Amino acid sequence: MAHTAFIGVGNMGGPMARNLARSGREVKVFDLSPAAMQAATEGGAVPSQSVAQAVEGAGTVITMLPEGKHVKAAYLDEGGIFDHAEPGTLFVDCSTIDVATAREVAAAARARGFRMIDAPVSGGTVGADAASLTFMVGGAASDLEEARPQLETMGKLIVHCGGNGNGEAVKICNNMIGGIAMIAVSEAFCLGQRLGVSVEDMQRVIAASSGSCVAVTDYLPLPGPTPKSPANFGYKPGFMTKLMLKDMRLSQMAAVETGQPSPLGAQAAMLYAMAEQEGLGELDFSSIIKLFDKGMA
Repeated sequence: MAHTAFIGVGNMGGPMARNLARSGREVKVFDLSPAAMQAATEGGAVPSQSVAQAVEGAGTVITMLPEGKHVKAAYLDEGGIFDHAEPGTLFVDCSTIDVATAREVAAAARARGFRMIDAPVSGGTVGADAASLTFMVGGAASDLEEARPQLETMGKLIVHCGGNGNGEAVKICNNMIGGIAMIAVSEAFCLGQRLGVSVEDMQRVIAASSGSCVAVTDYLPLPGPTPKSPANFGYKPGFMTKLMLKDMRLSQMAAVETGQPSPLGAQAAMLYAMAEQEGLGELDFSSIIKLFDKGMA
């Protein structure tokens, strides 16, 4: 069986690669970070000295990279993935990037005799560690079915969303909702406290009422009622504020490109930018409640 190459084994890619390796597959990894490489290697992956070494002879190449520009460079640049992959290789890009770039790279892959799907994930580092991620996939159904056994070692729910780029589209829309909801919950709970209501009473009622959402039931931005939420651990990130800001900006880029009004998304992007400026970028995105505690928003 041909090995799997995994390029980008940081906070998300690292646990994903380790789960894939633990399933019995040979996984060759490459990352620019020595610490990330060491962690992946300790998890059972095989270290590579370069992208070329990881990719040569691979049946599948999985990438998890920060932004669209990194994805384009990794695949399209001279000496990149395309230059070292075997004809017919299946590429699975799990990065969260703009739809246009996802479609551009997929088209370039097809033109060179490769196959490609975009498969961004939801679930954060907790889901990556627990192999409970959701994959939203864009591309040919046959390519997804080939990738499915590997995706199933890293996640619990795999949804085919249509053609190339559609996985990214769903991911962007999902995170826009999540980002807006966290702001709404933060604002409402701060107001409730000002009115003299306890966090516990607010959470108990709202979790069973029309205002319920994940930010209330599992990920409350205040410590106490949801014991696993980052608020109980000094906002140690499951999903950093700076990454939510990136995704909110992707949603607004898509809104401009399609002519779709997005007033709440635009306001939310502005607030996450403010949170980053206030030093919250490396904390969990639920730390945005600190803006409301300070009365800045």
